[in-house]
Amino acid sequence: MHVQEWLDSVPAVAVYAVVALVIGVESLGIPLPGEIVLVSAALMSSQHSGVNPVVLGACATAGAVIGDSIGYAIGRKGGRPLLAWLGQKLPRHFSEAHVATAERSFEKWGMWAVFFGRFVALLRIFAGPLAGVLHMPYWKFLIANVLGGICWAGGTTAVIYYVGVVAEDWLKRFSYLGLVAAVLIGLTSMLVLKRRAKKVQAQALEREAEAVGAGE
Repeated sequence: MHVQEWLDSVPAVAVYAVVALVIGVESLGIPLPGEIVLVSAALMSSQHSGVNPVVLGACATAGAVIGDSIGYAIGRKGGRPLLAWLGQKLPRHFSEAHVATAERSFEKWGMWAVFFGRFVALLRIFAGPLAGVLHMPYWKFLIANVLGGICWAGGTTAVIYYVGVVAEDWLKRFSYLGLVAAVLIGLTSMLVLKRRAKKVQAQALEREAEAVGAGE
């Protein structure tokens, strides 16, 4: 919610830049909430805030692809000493266990680990640098990187955008239904009270009539 409120307070151009930057830096191997920022921005675009979902998806895709490519270059140059250094600085994310898990995924799936890694929080951080460390051919990495970035960033933006539109429309309908229900409840209550008042009045008139008859 704090991310959503902050994004609401900045211009649309800044939203595009922030989304691309955060996702790009996350793809370098630095743990940032890229997915949270993207989901918040996509939800905001569904609420007529001036943020275009197509441009947003393109910026998110560009950030993912460029960030992963830079991460690949850094990993290829730094090698395993880089992973060891990251493990010391960021033990929560680059522990030996996490690195081993990511390596097994790369050994088993190859370039598909880069593609599907975009959809998994842990592999999303590891994909670029680890592919470089393991000397995956760049053309394979680039294909998987581009396709994964388009499917993840573009797909997430599209899904959240349409969910937001449908939810907003549903809430509007719900509010109208609520209004109709409130009116019906109010009318029913009024009729019940009116009928009860007439019954009480009729009973009072009957008692008065009985009293008058007894007095006579």
